[in-house]
Amino acid sequence: MATSLGIIIILGLLANKLFTRFKLPGLLGMLILGIVTGPYVLDWMHSDLLNVSEDLRQIALIVILLRAGLGISKKDLNKVGSTAIKLSCIPGLIEGFTIAFISTKILGFSFIEGGILGFIIAAVSPAVVVPQMLEFKENKIGTNKNIPTLILAGTSIDDVFAITVFSTFLGLYGGNKLNIGIEIFKVPLSIVLGILAGFIIGLILIKVFNKYYIEDTKKVLIILGFSILLMALEDVLKTRIEIAALLGVMSVGFIILEKSPKVAKRLSLEFNKIWIFAEILLFVLVGSQVNINVALNAGIQGIIIILVGLLGRSIGVVISTIGTNLNYKERLFCLIAYTPKATVQAAIGAVPLSIGVESGDIILAIAVLSILVTAPLGAIGIKIAGERFLVKENLWNLH
Repeated sequence: MATSLGIIIILGLLANKLFTRFKLPGLLGMLILGIVTGPYVLDWMHSDLLNVSEDLRQIALIVILLRAGLGISKKDLNKVGSTAIKLSCIPGLIEGFTIAFISTKILGFSFIEGGILGFIIAAVSPAVVVPQMLEFKENKIGTNKNIPTLILAGTSIDDVFAITVFSTFLGLYGGNKLNIGIEIFKVPLSIVLGILAGFIIGLILIKVFNKYYIEDTKKVLIILGFSILLMALEDVLKTRIEIAALLGVMSVGFIILEKSPKVAKRLSLEFNKIWIFAEILLFVLVGSQVNINVALNAGIQGIIIILVGLLGRSIGVVISTIGTNLNYKERLFCLIAYTPKATVQAAIGAVPLSIGVESGDIILAIAVLSILVTAPLGAIGIKIAGERFLVKENLWNLH
């Protein structure tokens, strides 16, 4: 396992450097590296590393969400609040139900099977989107209209909706008698509980940090530890009540920034250093989950379903940005930023097959294909569109 980790670190850094030199997103190089060195191609990764892959990816995702929380101020969030809420649900719901409908026509699925597929595919990948939005914030790209903050806030809640509706369809397939009204109510409840849990943890940590002298490195470890425990709490309670733990993790960073900006700034620098390692783990291990042979089984039908779903998502983004001060180029950027799939699809794509859903193999194939198609294209699209369509704030201020 240690040897595999060493190979991943060295090759991951090289892949990142190579792709950025060619003005491509470094994460794309690491994703491809994961696919090539993973169990479905060269099989260089030790089985022990693959066994803990899910936990390592989760920790890496926690790091990037903490970075996001430490970079979102209340002032910026207030400016994008209503639009972010619309972006967090409307595009995903339209995409999910569009795929649910089209798969009944193309694949002969029942609507419930289509819903399972639709809301696996509908989740946007925070792993792909969040790092690039943070980079834009640091470089003051699109910050004149708080566009990176808008995307950060919207995508963090988007997954909550997708996973909740996916779980509902999965329950309906299993014959469970679900109250749809209660299931719908679970979405805002899980969001509120997640934010509340994050706020409570953040406030407790601020009190501890103010009362006792603790080195910044140890503060980072304490925050990371509590965030991991918050994720664990979600797993423990999910059979009784849903908590949007990822949103809670981001809220921890947010409340620290609000209550102690100087501490937040220092901690953000520390998390940036950790991210250098966490980024390699996240994208290489996500890539290792991609079975190209399975994806190829989805064929042209799978590509059509994914593209039609993205068309539905695009309509949702346009609807969500009506009435904002965004121009057409900035709206087009938001549309592109909402396309990448990776994290959720890698995590839950195989769930229907594992519990005996009749079309589980097809659902898995299309989930894997969605990563292969949208993650690289979305990552490249975000980088190019961000540089071309968004205003760099220092240049804006000169005019």
